[in-house]
Amino acid sequence: MFFRQILYGDLGCASYFIACGGQAVVVDPRWDIDVYLELARKQRFKITHVVETHNHADHVSGRLRLVAATGARAHRPDVEPDGRRDAIVAGDVITIGKVELRAFATPGHRPEHLSYEVIDHKRSGSPWMVLTGDTLLVGDIARPDLAYEATDGAEALHRTLARLTSFEDHVEIWPAHVGGSLCGGAGLSGKTSSTVGFERRVNALLSMDMPQFVRELTTTLPTRPPNVDRIVELNRTLNLEACPDPGPLRAAVIGELLYDGATVLDARAPEHFDEGHLTGAINLPIDYAGAGTRAGWAFEPDRRIAIVARDRDQARAITSALQAVGLFELEGYMVADYDQWASAGLPVSQSASWDLDRLADGLRAGTVQLIDVREPAEWVSGHVRGSHHVPLHRLRDVTSVPPPGEGRTTVVACAAGARAAFAASLLRRAARDAVRLAGGGVPDLSARGIELELGAGADPEPLATS
Repeated sequence: MFFRQILYGDLGCASYFIACGGQAVVVDPRWDIDVYLELARKQRFKITHVVETHNHADHVSGRLRLVAATGARAHRPDVEPDGRRDAIVAGDVITIGKVELRAFATPGHRPEHLSYEVIDHKRSGSPWMVLTGDTLLVGDIARPDLAYEATDGAEALHRTLARLTSFEDHVEIWPAHVGGSLCGGAGLSGKTSSTVGFERRVNALLSMDMPQFVRELTTTLPTRPPNVDRIVELNRTLNLEACPDPGPLRAAVIGELLYDGATVLDARAPEHFDEGHLTGAINLPIDYAGAGTRAGWAFEPDRRIAIVARDRDQARAITSALQAVGLFELEGYMVADYDQWASAGLPVSQSASWDLDRLADGLRAGTVQLIDVREPAEWVSGHVRGSHHVPLHRLRDVTSVPPPGEGRTTVVACAAGARAAFAASLLRRAARDAVRLAGGGVPDLSARGIELELGAGADPEPLATS
């Protein structure tokens, strides 16, 4: 058996390429399918099956693209398959050479969720590994609230986990999500696989009775992404509309798009963006993980987008990240070029950043309005008293951020810097002056003498949700 785990760092997703006897199965493919095609070419395998554990809610599947490119047969689970030609249900078996993938029901994250026993008959008639999708993760459990009422989902997950942990200790666990994914919680490990025995021994969630388990899962839920339902519907479709990659744009065309209301998304590092960018552009640095997620949270699906990037490779990376979350209205890209922008008469702006020491001084002097764009669990773990909590999903409506007051500077902070750069540029695009915190985040302020308050606290000026 040939086995490869393929990671997509931007969304914390894992997919699998399994082959035997010249045939290959791809499980939970990501949007960008080149990695599978290249692997098949190099190893001389024919991709004959494309399989999914569930209808993914955080990224658009590459299933249909892979089927179109290879002629493989698709297998997609559903609660009511109704004789669909691509349906797979519990009990179905996919065979390639001496390897079998056996589907069994594992609801809880989603009702249609399947996991797959992987059996290599050349070695044993028993399962070697289980592809657990978004149910049992390394160090964590999938969230139960994306397709269920949270309590119902948690109860279903508890029953599912009893099935998953009934395998022998040595059986390997290979999930569809790793650290950085929206589908897990704080315990989700950066390690990409485990075993049933190890998880049973150290994953505290697996030893809880039903009531305790449900309480634990339903009281610590992260924010529900606003684009979940649309992505699920895209993944349920049987037809793939053409989605060509955006081509290069001239500076004059970028100017026309700006005038016409399109969004310019600048994928460069924040420090390069600060040095000079097209006025009104939004900074979404692709070199930090989670760029696609941030875009999916902040932008409507019909948003027309023109890309500015450091080079063609960076433009391709941000294109893939945007398409992976269902943002398809991409007008094209331009490699950042100040001379071309000047020749075309395009307005260019600079932006500012503060370091931790300057922010700490401003907070002590009372001259700062601090906007904290971290997620609720991060906010609860420690925030600056008097700061405003505006997680990214609320920044679709930047008018909800109150004015800073006379003599105060609006500073945007997160945990490390990427979200702050994105959020500050969203505010500036809405004609709100804002600087980003660089070189650290809110947790680092305690080392500068700024006390962090634990718990939910109170936002002194409650902000309207979008």
